[in-house]
Amino acid sequence: MDQIATHVSTFLFIGLLVFSPTMVVHGATGSLCSQTPYPKLCSSFMVSDKLDTETTSFIVHRDYALSATMAQALQAHRLISDMDTSSYQERAKSAWADCLEHYEDSISQLNRSMSITNPNKDNNDVQTWLSSALTNHQTCEDGFADFNLSSTYLNSFPLNNFTKFLGNSLAINKAIMAPQTSGLSSGNPKGRHLLAHDLPEWISISDRKLLQATAPKPDLVVAQDGSGNYRTISQAVAAARTGTKRFVIYVKRGVYKENVEIKKSMKNLMLVGDGIDATVVTASKSNADGSTTFRSATFAASGDGLIVRGMTFENTAGPQSHQAVAVRSGSDLSVFYGCSFKGYQDTLYVYSQRQFYRNCDIYGTVDFIFGNAAAIMQNCNIYVRKPMSNQFNTVTAQGRTDPNQNTGIVLHNCRVTAASDLKAVQGAFKTYLGRPWKQYSRTVVIKSFLDGLIDSTGWLPWSGSFALKTLYYGEFMNTGNGAGTGGRVKWPGYHVITGVQEAGRFSVGSFLNGNSWLAATGVPFTSGL
Repeated sequence: MDQIATHVSTFLFIGLLVFSPTMVVHGATGSLCSQTPYPKLCSSFMVSDKLDTETTSFIVHRDYALSATMAQALQAHRLISDMDTSSYQERAKSAWADCLEHYEDSISQLNRSMSITNPNKDNNDVQTWLSSALTNHQTCEDGFADFNLSSTYLNSFPLNNFTKFLGNSLAINKAIMAPQTSGLSSGNPKGRHLLAHDLPEWISISDRKLLQATAPKPDLVVAQDGSGNYRTISQAVAAARTGTKRFVIYVKRGVYKENVEIKKSMKNLMLVGDGIDATVVTASKSNADGSTTFRSATFAASGDGLIVRGMTFENTAGPQSHQAVAVRSGSDLSVFYGCSFKGYQDTLYVYSQRQFYRNCDIYGTVDFIFGNAAAIMQNCNIYVRKPMSNQFNTVTAQGRTDPNQNTGIVLHNCRVTAASDLKAVQGAFKTYLGRPWKQYSRTVVIKSFLDGLIDSTGWLPWSGSFALKTLYYGEFMNTGNGAGTGGRVKWPGYHVITGVQEAGRFSVGSFLNGNSWLAATGVPFTSGL
């Protein structure tokens, strides 16, 4: 809270400057504002641009847009903090507490966006962090929707123009990115070649060695039998000294019945288990017991740079409990390698930021890979389980709410098949690749094996015609009995991708900007298609 108070005083002057009525708008400013969803709002806080180059001017105006957005975030956080919740029912209090945390994180994301040292190089980072801030706002609202409380509480909730300011900031930053020669915004399929070490480049040499080592040297050991430093993972995480140096926690085989949280301050943490189904973390929180979807996770991470290898995470609440998350990750530049995620509805919550999953097993029924991160699952086994008798299966439910968010779910070189409990009865249940949770939902399936359980239509509407024109769903060079595209949906937003360049936009090298960070972690990866 002290840090937030500092932000308030720091941006008080900036806020006054940004909203000065004497400012004029012309040149590059007018061009930028015309590309935003709220051009009049954009023009109200821009400044005169008497600079050497248009690109430099764009960057300056982006900074003014971020300052204005920060002022809105600080105001929203203050109003939420000051709310009297004494009359709230317990579930509403839970959703309110989530909102408070989300806005604190949004302030942090905006602050780091304004603190970049190289505005030309780090625009992709800014787009990621702004996308995360907008996801935070949406999740605040979703927490009340989890308990059907939106109409009761959100009408009086002090949410201001924050989303409009964020939408404008995303559009302005994307406009700056457009001339660049790398990343998703340009459409340049950078990195289609395979790297010699088969790893994304954002993984450092030291982290690469840790991931590839048979038994990396740990800083702490967790063992239920008392042979380590701690008996629970939570105790070891609390004792970890994280920062710029990688901190390794070895979790010996065993079943750990606990909810684990990797907080935002815990950066560059690595958890190493003894392998899938050997080291197991399990719990059973769900919407049914009063937890928001966000809070139901058995394992939750928000600290940047997390690496997890050789562990299983499960939520045992069962299909009757509906939303019950096994893992929720908002860790930027994070990696799960050789892990398993087991649940039913909402198993793996790829909440926000940039995430990479390699050689993992993912089990579930309804929307079981969901969220609004830029997430790639590569060489993963996706097992569809038997749902309840009145349910269907949907592998993904992606939650992009703004067309300028650089988020989406990509399944690359994966296998989508029936789990053992579904195989014998798979004809009794419909299974789809995904459905649009939010307006600009984006999911792409590339070079994957789709077994015959996938319905010929491929994809399922969320509700009527919602998002069918604004989503982006794509399939490229998939195989298997469920991969035929002849009977697929005819939505405007659905695409049978035929060009390598278009598909390359969703490779690790382009979509995750993976060549800049994955190589450092040591996880095998394919940069291109």
